[in-house]
Amino acid sequence: MIEINQNHFFRAAVEIGQSGENDTLPYDIDAAFIKEKAEDLSSICVNLFKAIESGAVGKPTVFMNGLTVPSERLLVPSGSHGFRITAKIHPFWNLYLNGLGLAIAEANERNRSSRVHSYRLGGEGVDFFDRKKSWRTYKEATINESILTDTDAIVIQTDIASFYEHIYHHRLENVIRDLDLENSTIAMQIDRILSKLAAGRSFGLPVGGQCARVLAEVMMTPIDRSLSDAGIIWHRYVDDFTLICSSQQDGYKALSVLSHALADYGLSLNRSKTSFLSAKHYKDFVSAQLGNGDDASSALRELDLHFDPYSDNARAEYTKLKMSFSSIDISFLLDLEIEKSHPDAFVVAQIGRALKFQEPKIAEQLCVTLLDPNNLDAFRASWSKIMRGVYAVRSSSEFESIFSILDVLLDAIPDRAAHLLVPEANILHYLRAIRFARTEMRGAFVRQAYDRTSSPAVKRACIDCWRYWKDRASFNRLRNKWSNLAPDEQRMLWLAAEAFGDEGSKMRGQLRGSLIESWRLGIEKDKNLSFASCYEDWVHNAI
Repeated sequence: MIEINQNHFFRAAVEIGQSGENDTLPYDIDAAFIKEKAEDLSSICVNLFKAIESGAVGKPTVFMNGLTVPSERLLVPSGSHGFRITAKIHPFWNLYLNGLGLAIAEANERNRSSRVHSYRLGGEGVDFFDRKKSWRTYKEATINESILTDTDAIVIQTDIASFYEHIYHHRLENVIRDLDLENSTIAMQIDRILSKLAAGRSFGLPVGGQCARVLAEVMMTPIDRSLSDAGIIWHRYVDDFTLICSSQQDGYKALSVLSHALADYGLSLNRSKTSFLSAKHYKDFVSAQLGNGDDASSALRELDLHFDPYSDNARAEYTKLKMSFSSIDISFLLDLEIEKSHPDAFVVAQIGRALKFQEPKIAEQLCVTLLDPNNLDAFRASWSKIMRGVYAVRSSSEFESIFSILDVLLDAIPDRAAHLLVPEANILHYLRAIRFARTEMRGAFVRQAYDRTSSPAVKRACIDCWRYWKDRASFNRLRNKWSNLAPDEQRMLWLAAEAFGDEGSKMRGQLRGSLIESWRLGIEKDKNLSFASCYEDWVHNAI
């Protein structure tokens, strides 16, 4: 049975405040708003849930069908040559979905096999998931199976084709119903919200958020059970499967069982990524993947670069991680990647994550190499990790001595690597990195980016730059277009008004009465406690 209370939404709000709304995009200040107003927003969420569940809003299905759930589809690089779509969901609905998702995950966890290593619930901390469960522990578990000592053993590696994109909402709805009471509306609510996020299509999960991860695992649980019932030795991490069999013949049978189980839910295997390996070949391959051996990047691969600034012992954790690099020559490793025709995206990403743990001169050398336009193209699969690392350095006073060289490097990108700024996710990461200081190039770039894009997320990031730069001319231009701005842009401009003294105060005074209507979600019952009133109050007290 799925039990939902205010704590589910409160925990979801705190988690969003820590991790952001979408892990493929840079941290948006809306996430800080969600965290700091967690109590009020979680109260709105649980009251909405109760009203739908009880029928106080009328027939639940009719009510859900009548809602508008704003979201934006953004292009995100996937590997060196591919792209995928990620969803930036309105912050309230992202919170509501994540709260429902956490409750669903709690109900489903007891049904999950120990052979599943992805997104296991991790207790009552800020994080939803257990950080001890990872892709690494998944791979380690596979090579520890005793059957691999058999010389005839066969290991099959495979994954699901376009997993998130092909999840069928109605089948997912039925799996959620199996977890709950017959008269519950939870499965229906999830189905209706997903349909709106998918523009009316009946398939696909929004990539990037925590609820999508939970729902994907819920969908896989009965498929996992089918493999165990068939007596197959298997392990799974998200959409990656490893099947371990005693012979080639048994391997073929196991793959058939998995294919049938997936087909029952409208999914299929990726034939181009399905491989049969001998036990020895597999163990050697995984050992290389995990960095076990003499490879120069082994130590870097093994480091956990997660740093939680909200932990009770944050400074000690930071110092421990920083000391971990004393025996690793990061510059040497980066030089090795430059020489490769296909750089290792994971190693480059780890180097990007490691920037904030370096001494300023080392960080400068690494940034000069990473941000060289010729190298950036080779490293394009790791763009987000590189730009996150550069942002972490540029935002820290510990690196003030290298700010000027960083700014020169960043200013060269639009002219010499403009193609990398075409995907919306890439330009969002870039705008976040340049917002600390205005240059003539940046002023022109941001103005052109704002005027040319149709993306509210990119427009918000441009407004955020003008907020940091206290660009009064741009503020006044947008102030005069208020009624034509999307609600997301209006909220960012409302926040930015603080930087413009009496003009900003005058704007807020003139427009305050229109906010409830401009930012309404269609669920408001109490104008004193609504999404709009929470945001207005947060901005008033945020500075």
